[in-house]
Amino acid sequence: MTRRLVPIGLLSALIVLIADQASKWWVLSVLDLPDLRQVVVLPVLNLTMVWNRGVTFGLFNSFGDWGHIALAAVSLGVVTALGVWLWRAQNRLVAIALGSIAGGAIGNVIDRLRFGAVVDFIHAHANTPWGDISWYVFNVGDAAIVCGVAALVFDSQWPRKPAVD
Repeated sequence: MTRRLVPIGLLSALIVLIADQASKWWVLSVLDLPDLRQVVVLPVLNLTMVWNRGVTFGLFNSFGDWGHIALAAVSLGVVTALGVWLWRAQNRLVAIALGSIAGGAIGNVIDRLRFGAVVDFIHAHANTPWGDISWYVFNVGDAAIVCGVAALVFDSQWPRKPAVD
């Protein structure tokens, strides 16, 4: 039963990868966000150009000249592990979540290898009575990774019935 879910996960990965790379192409080549630096889209959403040389939320961005290669290699190792997990996936939600995480990770690996950094540009923020709230700048692949992890956590909260042979 489980191997039937592999195509669903692979399709999920492909959709995320295409959306991620297409949005980055548009931001870089059509909108030319590196020159504009920032575009206000909504009162709570800007497109803000950030070259992320670290990992999630800019962590570990001081690895030196070869850091982007090391981070790309680690990411590919994680994608390989996700592929093994996908092979064993027990339901559609897990397959889609794993594919989304893998697709987002591969999109960020492509950026690291092409540019030496990940293209981040989505900046959500809000002015509230308690002060300004601003989230990290991220991209479509990052959003897919976070949503995929959230789906895996959600799925893990309900025990499965044991398989009967």
